[in-house]
Parts: sequence; structure tokens; C-alpha cells
Amino acid sequence: MDVHTLDTKAGNKVVAMFWKHPFARFTLLYSHGNAADLGQMHELFIELRAHLRVNIMWLETLAFVLMFCFHLFSLCSYDYSGYGASSGKPSELNTYYDIEAVYNCLKDEYGVKQEELILYGQSVGSGPTLHLGSRLHNLRGIVLHSAILSGIRVLYPVKVTLPFDIFKNIDKIRHVSCPVLVIHGTSDEIVDWSHGKRLWELAKEKYDPLWVKGGGHCNLETYPEFIKHLRKFVNAMEKIAITKPTKQASAEPAMESKQSKCLRFGLKSRVEQPS
Repeated sequence: MDVHTLDTKAGNKVVAMFWKHPFARFTLLYSHGNAADLGQMHELFIELRAHLRVNIMWLETLAFVLMFCFHLFSLCSYDYSGYGASSGKPSELNTYYDIEAVYNCLKDEYGVKQEELILYGQSVGSGPTLHLGSRLHNLRGIVLHSAILSGIRVLYPVKVTLPFDIFKNIDKIRHVSCPVLVIHGTSDEIVDWSHGKRLWELAKEKYDPLWVKGGGHCNLETYPEFIKHLRKFVNAMEKIAITKPTKQASAEPAMESKQSKCLRFGLKSRVEQPS
């Protein structure tokens, strides 16, 4: 396991951890949710890696699932500015700078190419994931786990994107070129299932979504179909030939909201669930 302290464009120092598998086919860059940090699960990572021959990074039961599924993966994760041992304050813009710094480390220090990289964003982590994914056009794939359409839409189902909204995933996913897997629970009480459904509808390269019946916001990894579907996605990504030329990154600047320092979500209206 390698531990890095990386400098971001904002002048913060973020902590990233990388478990490199010597025979890895892909590297998975994992962006965690709001209520977690790397230090919580470090000892578990080490123990599971010893038993399962896995390079892994992050998050309670999900960490075990990812290690179980991606036994030939290198995995990398990081703490956002203001989380764990990372310096600075939490904000939308800082999460974008954070994931850019981690990606640059993977590219420069480990030689990870875009076509070898899968981005995985859970909950709030879908924001930095789609920020980076909308700028890298040769990625192998993206996984959106309990993702949000935008910050305001978690609280209220507005029809248009407001200027002061944060994590405008509903707009950024339109610029993603790689296959996108969306996983969402139909009984999610924090981020309604309609968020995942709409993100999947807007994706250019749709992969079969997984709507976990009865699944909540933080327990999807406990359902057997979660593991099976991730395995299926990984196997499919191995067969894809990356032929698209690299495109110029979007010049659209990331905008920071003054109200984005504390990323907390409440309940919202429900929509009809899949049968």
C-alpha cells in the first residue's frame, strides 16, 4: 500500500491511498460519500488484502465487496479537503481539485492510462467522479452508486439547474463518453431513486442499470445482486476496445457555491419505483 499527500490547485494537501496489484487489468478510483474517511477502514483493508490478494481502497462493507469483485484490480481512494487527514475545508470546488490531483498522481507516478481507469462515485462522490469523467474521454467506465442529480435536487425536484446549485451532475453526465453503470436503491430515503434513473437516461453510453428493490442509501453492497452486477460490468469492460480519440478537456470552470462547505442532505419527494 502506498500513501500519498498530494498538493491541489487550491493549495490543500489531500491524503490518497493506493493498493497496486501486480497483475491488475484496471485501476479503480473511488470517491466516497459524505459520512466517511479513509482512516476508519485502514486496518480492515490490510487484513482483507492479505487474504484475498487484492489492491483496495475504502468503505466498510463496500470495501469488502470491491475487493471480492475486483481481485485483479488496483484501487485508489482519497479523502476530500477537510476530511480525515486532508487539509482545507470541504467545498464543491475543492472536491474537483482533489480528484484531479489524485488522477494526476495515478497518471504520473504509476503510469495509469485513461483506458485502464474506472471511476467509482458513491453519493456525494458522484460529483467529483462526473467532474473528472466529463473531461477524460478515453476512460474505461464509470460507476455511479446512489448518485445525485445535483445538490438542490436532493432537497427539491426543480426542473431547471439554478446558478447556485452544486454538483451539477445532471449537466455533466451529458459530456461523459464512456460506459456508465448506475446502481440505486428503490427505497433510498436520502437520494431518491429518480436521481439514478435520470442519470442513466442521460448517459450517452448506457450500461444495464441495477435498481436494487428495497435498497437504501448505505446498504446496497449487502444485496447479492450488487456483487453479481459489478462482476458483469467489469467483465464487459474487459471486452471493450477503446478507439475514441482523446478530446480536449472542457474549458468550463468549476464553480464553488458559498453554501457548499457542509455537504448534508435531507429527505425529498418520492417517485414511482420500478416494478
